[in-house]
Amino acid sequence: MAVLQITSLLIVLAGVFGAINYLFLKLPSAIGILIVALVTSFGLLGVDYVWPGLGIADSVRGMVASIDFSETLLEGMLGLLLFAGALHVKTSDLRREWLAVLLMATLGVALSTFVIGVGFSWLTGMPLLTALVFGALISPTDPVAVLGVLREADLPKSIETKIAGESLFNDGVGYVVFLILVGLAFAQPGEHAQETTSFLDMLLLFIQEAGGGALLGLVLGWLTFRVMRRIDDYALEVLLTLGLAFGGYELAVALKVSAPIMAVCAGLLIGDVGAAKGMSEETRKYVDAFWQMVDEILNAVLFLMIGFEVFAVAFDGNILLTGIASIMLALAGRLVAVAVPISILRPFRNFDSGVIRIMSWGGLKGGISVALALSLPDSEWKPLILTSTYIVVVFSIVVQGLTIAKLANRVGRHPDLI
Repeated sequence: MAVLQITSLLIVLAGVFGAINYLFLKLPSAIGILIVALVTSFGLLGVDYVWPGLGIADSVRGMVASIDFSETLLEGMLGLLLFAGALHVKTSDLRREWLAVLLMATLGVALSTFVIGVGFSWLTGMPLLTALVFGALISPTDPVAVLGVLREADLPKSIETKIAGESLFNDGVGYVVFLILVGLAFAQPGEHAQETTSFLDMLLLFIQEAGGGALLGLVLGWLTFRVMRRIDDYALEVLLTLGLAFGGYELAVALKVSAPIMAVCAGLLIGDVGAAKGMSEETRKYVDAFWQMVDEILNAVLFLMIGFEVFAVAFDGNILLTGIASIMLALAGRLVAVAVPISILRPFRNFDSGVIRIMSWGGLKGGISVALALSLPDSEWKPLILTSTYIVVVFSIVVQGLTIAKLANRVGRHPDLI
């Protein structure tokens, strides 16, 4: 199928499944679309199992395979989604929580990667470096999933800012760690000597990727803001923000700096300084409405695609059991990623009651983890990593996403629950 046909089909299905959710399930939009897509996928697999001659599952599997989920998300949708998410996070709120966000997005990701990687290696017998790759791709919280749920949950403002801020930055950090570990774990035998990398080399690469992405985002955001100050045309200013999100992301990729962090920093600058000092009230209204609509549409399509990626998963009994066990590993890694930074900061500042529980359970995984798993080089371990990733992501979005608001309300009524 042509790109336009695939895009049209995805948008039509997202609209249909969204309507089914709105009329019958009445769940948060993204989660409802994911559940309907999962039910549809398993229904097609069931029909194909009963009547194998129809070949429906094979046809759908071929269609799903024709959509490069990894490239579509990481090179296409992610920049727009991160920019849209950052646009609505106030830097004044983020500034108050910056140290906690920084520690959880860096130290937290590193600790989670290590805990999950070591546990996954022990659980599967996988080489430690390869297992650490799984730890790196499953550790970051997904800003798309997290921000979508935060809109539905009534969380304390400080906790909401921590979760949103961390999710916007830690996926960029996790992506850099993932790339470093993939280079080490999947080096070909003949390349091993060239791929041997010291800790200092990895640290410098990390600083180049993360710091370069942040600097590029701030520079491009500031330049766009300066142009917008001289213009009073809402249609053109909306177009400028769209060009910043698209063009800045591709420029970051070309310069080999972190494109996700670029998109976040540019979105934060435009959403705060740009909105306050570079836009008229009419422009601000149109920019907000446009990016909210982009966010909603891409969210719907992304969660639809996650639901249909079930056709790319290996359904083997042992692999499924490993995937279920991986849920506990992911939760343990998330708990460490939250508890350690907060414990470090607790002597110097106060935290809301239940912050560790809420942030641990509210750190949802999402499409980025699936995309990274799909992007791995072919190997004997890839099916296991992909299936485990998919199971953790679906559990995270459906179970954690639907219960985080109840947990927050419960902790609010019982503040002794830390």
